[in-house]
Amino acid sequence: MSLRHLFCASALAIAVAFSLPVLADAGHGYDFGKPAKADQATRTVEINLGEMYFEPESLDIKAGETVRFVIHNKGSLLHEFNLGSAAMHAGHQKEMQQMMDSGMLTPTGMQHDMSKMDHSKMGHGNMPMGQMMKHDDPNSVLVEPGKTAELTWTFNKATSLEFACNVPGHYQAGMVGKLNVKP
Repeated sequence: MSLRHLFCASALAIAVAFSLPVLADAGHGYDFGKPAKADQATRTVEINLGEMYFEPESLDIKAGETVRFVIHNKGSLLHEFNLGSAAMHAGHQKEMQQMMDSGMLTPTGMQHDMSKMDHSKMGHGNMPMGQMMKHDDPNSVLVEPGKTAELTWTFNKATSLEFACNVPGHYQAGMVGKLNVKP
């Protein structure tokens, strides 16, 4: 092996070693908490989604509390329930727009037939199917019209968050609520 190949292999190994903790941590939680199992919940909160609104519009949670959210879509459009900061929602909205542009999402649902999606608009080039864009963030659920979904979360610190729908245009139309995590 030439010195150049050895150097490249070493640089690649170092890059992988430094990225592994980041990759491993991504699925375990966020700075405001982590996903939990429904049987760990200390409280259940019912959330209704309608045409561009959440009911209730705001929630108070205690730091350390594990909440099971039961989300009912009473509207006629696809909606999302996503926990995060305003900045997180802004970033996620770009991903949701890509999913809509590709045909993965429609105004009323999710496209489950991969052959009907425009993969050129998904930003993954020749990426294998298993690594393609998915809506599988642990702090978020998509809920089709007339359906119910659940999300259980342990809030680990006092902070101000939002719960929002990031389907293109919904956040901007006011589909966002306040979530206050108190000490």
